[in-house]
Amino acid sequence: MTGKGQGFGFGLGKMKELAEAFKKAQQVQEGAKRLQDELEQMEIQGESGGGLVKVIVSGNQEPKRVEISPDALTEGAEVVSDLVTAAMKDAYNKSTATMRERMEELTSGLELPGL
Repeated sequence: MTGKGQGFGFGLGKMKELAEAFKKAQQVQEGAKRLQDELEQMEIQGESGGGLVKVIVSGNQEPKRVEISPDALTEGAEVVSDLVTAAMKDAYNKSTATMRERMEELTSGLELPGL
């Protein structure tokens, strides 16, 4: 039996690294909760037709409202439908990019051992 007294291969240095990793993970978890709250309160606007249709979603893509200009209504139902769909895609893409940026800010500088 070689390696007697070494435990499970964790030296004291490894235990400190592990403790530090847990501490960082806890900070990230707390930051993620704050970020979730912030995203829920956020309003991100997508638009189409040069602003004829606007779709507002939260930072985590929950639909909030749709604004349709009276000028858009003169274009007919099919055009309005296309404009709403395009504005929804715009809002979705912006909210996804915002979420990604905020998550990167949250986890930047994190160096978790073994990951």
